[in-house]
Amino acid sequence: MSDTATMHIDGASRGNPGPAAYAVVLARPGLPVVEEADVIGTATNNVAEYTALVEGLALARELGVPRLAVFSDSELMVKQMNGEYKVKHPDMLPLYREAKQLAAGFADFRITHVRREQNKRADEIGNDALDGRPRKRGQAAPPPPTTPAPTANASGPPQTATDAGVRADALAVLASAARAWAEGGVKAVPVEAVWEQLWSVLEDGNVLKKKKK
Repeated sequence: MSDTATMHIDGASRGNPGPAAYAVVLARPGLPVVEEADVIGTATNNVAEYTALVEGLALARELGVPRLAVFSDSELMVKQMNGEYKVKHPDMLPLYREAKQLAAGFADFRITHVRREQNKRADEIGNDALDGRPRKRGQAAPPPPTTPAPTANASGPPQTATDAGVRADALAVLASAARAWAEGGVKAVPVEAVWEQLWSVLEDGNVLKKKKK
């Protein structure tokens, strides 16, 4: 079973420099997604991006993640972390050094550039933080909304909120795996972990029988 977690990060600054925030979306095999986003005062986009990386790495270390694949839409930061560009700006150097130190603590660490449309959730909660709706460290991602039960004249079998929730949770697991595959290829998808997470969702929803220990 793969123990590589995936993390999407984003930083935003309205004004550059201006009011800024960072966002982290951490997905660990077989465990709920954890999200974190908060404001950091006035800063540039680059400082916000590096803050997201530092805060995300600290969160992953705190949660005991052994191996981590990070995805960011900041090409500059990714190339700097991968040694392709040098960091010269004095506001970014301390954050860069802290990020490198934290990254060295993982058994395996890699950071990859993705397009902005592949980083939607991190972008969304970062903007939520700027709008006064932060997500605190360790707070689990909210569950998908459940579909209300149909009215008496609806066709087909009745659908309960629990049924809808199980389906939504299962689709969320598959969607997360699909995103990881699209962004990092086959090697980025911990297949056994995805299957066990999906099986667990279906077991908890009484769709499948519990595995015998």
